Amino acid sequence: MMSTEKLDIPTPYRIKRYYFYLLLTIFSVGIPWVTIDGNHFFLLSFDHKELHLFFISFSMQELYLMPFLLMMLFIGVFGITAFGGRMFCGWGCPQTIFRVVYRDFIETKLLKLRKRIKNKQQEPDYSKPINKLKKAVALLLWTVLAFLAAADFMWFFIPPEDFFAYIQNPSEHMFTVGMLVTVALFLIYDVIILKENFCVYVCPYSRIQSVLYDDDTIMAIYDETRGGKIYNEHKEKIVTKQDQLAEFNECTTCESCVTVCPTHIDIREGLQLECINCLECVDACTTVMGNLGKPSLVEWSSIRETEKKAGKTEYLRPKILGYIGVLVLLTILLVIMGSKKEYMQLNINKESRLFKLEKGVDGKKHIDNIYTFLFENTQEAKHKYYFEVVKHVKDENGKELIVKDEHFKIIRPTEPFKIRAHKTYKIPVVIRATDLRTKDDGSSLSLPITIRAFAVDAKEEIVIERKTIFVYPSKAKYEAFKDN
Repeated sequence: MMSTEKLDIPTPYRIKRYYFYLLLTIFSVGIPWVTIDGNHFFLLSFDHKELHLFFISFSMQELYLMPFLLMMLFIGVFGITAFGGRMFCGWGCPQTIFRVVYRDFIETKLLKLRKRIKNKQQEPDYSKPINKLKKAVALLLWTVLAFLAAADFMWFFIPPEDFFAYIQNPSEHMFTVGMLVTVALFLIYDVIILKENFCVYVCPYSRIQSVLYDDDTIMAIYDETRGGKIYNEHKEKIVTKQDQLAEFNECTTCESCVTVCPTHIDIREGLQLECINCLECVDACTTVMGNLGKPSLVEWSSIRETEKKAGKTEYLRPKILGYIGVLVLLTILLVIMGSKKEYMQLNINKESRLFKLEKGVDGKKHIDNIYTFLFENTQEAKHKYYFEVVKHVKDENGKELIVKDEHFKIIRPTEPFKIRAHKTYKIPVVIRATDLRTKDDGSSLSLPITIRAFAVDAKEEIVIERKTIFVYPSKAKYEAFKDN
């Protein structure tokens, strides 16, 4: 005999998703405006050629961090999928959030184009003139929101302080304006025309999800052992809404779980790549079965627990622990690499000529090597830079010291030079040997030297070292030059 005592129905997952969407929106819109010492939480600026990560600025030459971020992204997505199926699709994907805003809020709640949020299968009737007007209003509202969303997306590549300055002079920043319009138009097309077909046919994530699932992956699952078999092994429907199920089956064939599904699937058919784990079907069945005094037939559970009845879901199984371990390792490596950030950049290129034999104004003969130094000031303020040739030695206590290498002298430039914030400076450099060194076989000699570059006004804080070589002529060639 069917129980008539109603069960307490918990807060729908749909409401919980709305709150989560709100938090994500506040974060994504607000975080580009938050800066610490002029640095953003995340900013990949091609304009300034720099990456901001966790409020630390890195130049484009320090993008060795990007592989770590990409690996963490993919490993994280794989781990989340193995744990909770397409949890990201239902709870964090912008596509899902935008469709909820347009369909559930604008069309249903605001303009009443749709009769009920719980019926996502029935499209609005646009044959009525009033509905055509409402459709135009909905399109206008979403267009405004699409441009706001496009702007927010671009703030992670062009900081807001630059973005608004650029769009005030559109003729000088056509690329920025073009990208803004392109992204907004795509969002309009995607949300109003493409709809959930993006999830079903376009998104590549749905194609890889099934290979990451196992018996403990949490997803929306119909309990066939309680509800009864709706589809046969060929995925053909054998029970319709009008049919009467056997007395021992609990499914009422009300199909509330079907009409509420945004991707238009029947969860009772089993695992399907179109399912985005929004859990709308769980909410629908929970309400219907709760009014009948029974637990939901569609649950956010695992195959092990629901279909196989083989025990409780193993959340922290070896696969998940492996994903967590890899993420922790990548995070540690990212922190280690990030902690080695250099507060200036220097590239040294030696000219193709190995050495230059020069006669000075004093009549003495000199051995010069010529280089091109490319400095980059990665700081937020201008600094004055210079450099020197150094060597590492140890004192009597074994402590390593950095001392000036007296075997070399900087001929050009003779004075420190200023570089503005986030600017590069190319300068020719001439280094002269103060003595002659040769090889026993009479050939030219290449010796490694260490260049120590620093900000004169912050020498202890902004300093780096680079290795290069200094080439000496053979003794015979030097003597021949010296005798001329």
